[in-house]
Parts: sequence; C-alpha cells; structure tokens
Amino acid sequence: MTTNAPGAPAAPRTAAGPTADNLCLGSAPCSWGVWFPEEEHQVPYTRFLDELAETGYKWLELGPYGYLPTDPQRLAGELADRGLQVSGGTIFGALHRPAEWDETLAAVRRVAELTAAAGAHHLVLIPPLYRDEKTGDFTEPPELTAAQWTALGKAADGLGRILLDDYDVRLVVHPHADSHIQTQPEIERFLNATDSRYANLCLDTGHVAYGGGDNLDLIRRYAERIGYVHIKQMDPVIIEQVRAENLSFSEAVSRGVAVEPPAGVPDPADVVEALSGLDAELFVVVEQDLWPCEPEVPMPIAVRTRDYLAGVGLSGTRRPR
Repeated sequence: MTTNAPGAPAAPRTAAGPTADNLCLGSAPCSWGVWFPEEEHQVPYTRFLDELAETGYKWLELGPYGYLPTDPQRLAGELADRGLQVSGGTIFGALHRPAEWDETLAAVRRVAELTAAAGAHHLVLIPPLYRDEKTGDFTEPPELTAAQWTALGKAADGLGRILLDDYDVRLVVHPHADSHIQTQPEIERFLNATDSRYANLCLDTGHVAYGGGDNLDLIRRYAERIGYVHIKQMDPVIIEQVRAENLSFSEAVSRGVAVEPPAGVPDPADVVEALSGLDAELFVVVEQDLWPCEPEVPMPIAVRTRDYLAGVGLSGTRRPR
C-alpha cells in the first residue's frame, strides 16, 4: 500500500542554499516503512541501509530495537561498509507507570548500550500510545492524572541521570500522536515537570502539528530544551479527518497523513530558519511514517526530501558537538 498523499507534489531538485551550520541531517527506518523489529510489510535491514547510503544520507537512528543488528560489532561492520553513522537510539517507555519502572529501565539500558557502542549520544524515548498501533482500539485513557504526571516527570529525570552517568547518552522525549505527550499544553507540562540537566525534548515537527501545536513557538520559547529534532510534515486535510472521525494515528498514516515536502505542515523552511538561529548544534532527522508501503516507495521519496531540505539550508553532515 502506498501511503504518500494522493496528489502530493514531488519536491523538485533544488540548488542548495546557504547551509545551516549548526544542523546535521539524518534519516530513520520509519522513512522506509519500518515500525517494528519484525513485520512482513517491512524491507530487510540490508536494503534499508543500502538505499539510505545510496540516497546520500550519512546519519541514521537505530529505529526499533531488533530491526538492525543488536550485536555492536556486527552493526559497526554493516554501517562502516556503507559509510554510515548513528545519531541516536530509539525506544518506547511508559514513564507514567511506576510499577513498570524496572522493566522500562532494563529495556532502556539495552538500547542505551547499543547506542553508546555505536558512538551516539542521544536516546529518543517515545511515550507508549494509548491506542493499539494496528487496531486503533483504546488501551488506556487518553489523559494522565495529576499523580501520573508527577510520576512521569520524576521517572524522566531519574532515567536521564542514569543515561548520562552510565552511558554518556542524553535523554530526549518525543511527543507522539495518540500518546500522553501530544498536544502543546502536554509538551509544555512535560518540560515544566522535568530538569533540563536530565530530560529534554526531541522536537518532532510533524507530531507537534498533528497535535495542534506551534513548532515555531516551541522553538522560540523552549530553545534551551530542544536537544534533538525529527523533521516531517503532515497533511492538514487528513488531520481534520482525524478530528472529525476520531481516527487513530495508524489509520491516519494509512491514509497518507505523513507527506513529503512541501505538501504539508509545518513549512520546513520556517523550521530550519528557526533552528539555525539557536545557540545549539542539533541532529535533524527526517521521518516520514510510511507504514505499510510497497518496497519501492521509500527511496524516491527520500531522495526528493533530501534535495528539498538542501534547498532550504538543511544538508550538513558535520556531527554536532
């Protein structure tokens, strides 16, 4: 199934403008339709890595643990063969459930070990979705209680401290559709409940837009809390369908809510301009939530997206300090 929005214009190849020197471009397995460690609709990891390198990307996130090799030496060999490097690891974690702390910490440590072994210093933690990724059924209430928010903030700080002390890895929490950190008030509540020394924000431009938030406002008011960025666009027409029909995120994705630039919101040029003005060096990782999709779909989109972003100043590959 092809999930690129019907009628979405292909981004033309553009002459690269001035490069935002503080931003380092990467991509991720989800841009190749990979959401799970194993799934029949997904391309093999070798094809993902081959095509990623062929499209000109140098940096990648690890994606769901178990999709790429989890043996550090094997992973290092696969990446070195293609001239690729790792920007960070990725994991889901239920920080609002104190009873699951030990289980969450064990899973995070596993990913942090691989992340650090790959030479990366960021771990992107995604809150669990309150709707099933495949069926869309609600699995828990969509809003947290005050006690759960307190638990979440305390757990995020504790986890961030462990990651720094034990792995030299920084925790960045990722707002996500159908999660308890989705809307701008929820994002701000998370930031206000956590210590900037230990827990900060992975600004996902698409999910912020999906949740009705204002990316530029967040960049302006919480500049010091943005530690990592996912850049993507969402189709505003399908976002309206989500509101009107109470769609799950998985259904929205299947309808093509994630679109290649410049077809959706927010405007990548505005985001890149705002990020380029920050006193920080950041990874900016392309994500386009394609799932499921035919194997030949992702690579041409990745090429057009990379070329479009280069035209608005996002093409750097120098590692952030």
